[in-house]
Amino acid sequence: MLAALRDRYGSPDVVELRDVERPTPIEDQVLVRVRAASVNRADLDVLYPKPAFTRLYMGLTRPRNHRIGADVAGVVEAVGPGATRFRPGDEVFGDLFVHGQGSFAEFVCVRERALAPIGGGMTFEEAATFPHAAILALQGLRVGGRTVGAGDKVLIVGASGNVGPFAVQIARSRGAEVTGVCSTGKLDFVRSLGADHVLDYTTVDYTAIGERWDWILDTDSHHSILRNRRALRPKGVYVTLGGPALAILGALVLGPLITLAGNRRMGLLLGWKPFDPADVATLQDLFAAGKVKPAIDRRYPLAEVVEALRYVDERRSKGKVVITV
Repeated sequence: MLAALRDRYGSPDVVELRDVERPTPIEDQVLVRVRAASVNRADLDVLYPKPAFTRLYMGLTRPRNHRIGADVAGVVEAVGPGATRFRPGDEVFGDLFVHGQGSFAEFVCVRERALAPIGGGMTFEEAATFPHAAILALQGLRVGGRTVGAGDKVLIVGASGNVGPFAVQIARSRGAEVTGVCSTGKLDFVRSLGADHVLDYTTVDYTAIGERWDWILDTDSHHSILRNRRALRPKGVYVTLGGPALAILGALVLGPLITLAGNRRMGLLLGWKPFDPADVATLQDLFAAGKVKPAIDRRYPLAEVVEALRYVDERRSKGKVVITV
């Protein structure tokens, strides 16, 4: 079978498509014939890696895990003797980020708990866009028992990327007033997602215009947590999903201190539950109701996986990029 692999850290150019032996499922594993996968920023962060301190557990000089690709959708080909949830022919999707990755391949073998049945009339391509990014969006709009609701003013920073388009639609489905932040060429795209307002980050610094929001979801922090505090209403919530090492450190150190002060809740999304079953069901319901629809920018065949990764790495994509197998 063909699989995308890498032996060293670096840009998408370190990725190679190789012919390797097809795995055989053991115990509670499931062998999935991949029909579609999608590219996430997390896939690129693993390649470089970013932040650099992740080498401490990924491998100091070279990656311990050579496989890449988190989001997967496909058909069960075979099951191990301990698998009870699925059987050959079942259509499944899942997030393999914490299950060894490897979705950029013709087949992938994972424990069955990493997967869920595809429902709600999703195609393989649509299903492949949801597992990582949509779950992050949903959980980023629900923190510490609070959830974005009707009447909230919500700011989505990075509204045109992988997570942002899902976050815009989820917040709008809950009756929030949504402002999306993106670059000049993507303003119309973010409006098409349902955003009430858009800000061009190349000309407007949202932390310096005097506007304040009840909830800020920052998909890739480029402002300090103290600058974001200026844009947050009292009792508001600021959640970041990542960014440069200094931004993450600030969120980890200053976020809890600001939260303890009691007037705002700020910090990194630490309670991430990858592919949480309840959240998967929520997203399937939102999709079935027509309230959340994947925004697919481009499709690439597996043979062009490097080009797909490069396109996302250059931040040219509007929404998701799908790899078809």
